[in-house]
Amino acid sequence: MRFTKMEGCGNDYIYINCFEEAVNQPEKLAIAMSERHFGIGADGLVLIMPSKKADFRMRMFNLDGSEGEMCGNAVRCIGKYVFERGMTQNKEISLETAGGIRYLSLNVENEIVKTVGVDMGEPILEADNIPVLHESSPVIGKKITVNEKELAFTCVSMGNPHAVTFVEDAQALPVEEYGTLVEMNAFFPNKTNVEFVQVFDKNHIKMRVWERGSGETLACGTGACASAVAAILNGFCDREIQVSLLGGELTIYWSEEDNHVYMTGPAAFSFDGVWLRGV
Repeated sequence: MRFTKMEGCGNDYIYINCFEEAVNQPEKLAIAMSERHFGIGADGLVLIMPSKKADFRMRMFNLDGSEGEMCGNAVRCIGKYVFERGMTQNKEISLETAGGIRYLSLNVENEIVKTVGVDMGEPILEADNIPVLHESSPVIGKKITVNEKELAFTCVSMGNPHAVTFVEDAQALPVEEYGTLVEMNAFFPNKTNVEFVQVFDKNHIKMRVWERGSGETLACGTGACASAVAAILNGFCDREIQVSLLGGELTIYWSEEDNHVYMTGPAAFSFDGVWLRGV
């Protein structure tokens, strides 16, 4: 089975072109291929598929085999993949995901996709739709005690659930210790991604992320969007924000005109290969 390894700000996934390859057990395949010692090593597996609703369809699986609704970094990588591999000549692309249809704008120079802008849609702030067990919406300042430390969370869905907390020093925080306990907390019926955010100024934040089903990763596009929305809701930032991740930089803009969140950032090929082991 042929595959391509790609990364967006260090958030690395294995991509399989399902126009050419058949994947029968993606959950098991994601576990086998994502393992970093006996497999290829990745944050998960992404399938590029035909769609009846959009130009292309994406399915993504975390390294534990669970299927996720959305991945902003994977969306950008798919934009680069389908253009540079000749699957489309369009620079405006629609992509079906389990979290809804996303619209991509490709910044192309000399037939190379330099960056991808993505209309991530409207942030979901209603507690029932995130989902999070809370009596009011939006959920701002939801207090959760983690290892005797009380943290206040703002909850946002960008097609997948996020719990964002603001900290003084994101680099020093024990993300694995806190992230796994918040992810599994009973307040989140479908579990949650967890973002730890340090605010530098009105237009710049730093984020570390614990991804549901994958652990800490170098970047999370939907998490960057959720963190920007949370920073704005809490009055910390203006509408356009640079988000510094462990693996790179993303620009997030939450428009007042249409209430959509727009993400711009890079995507890169790592290598192509052939998987021989099955599942």
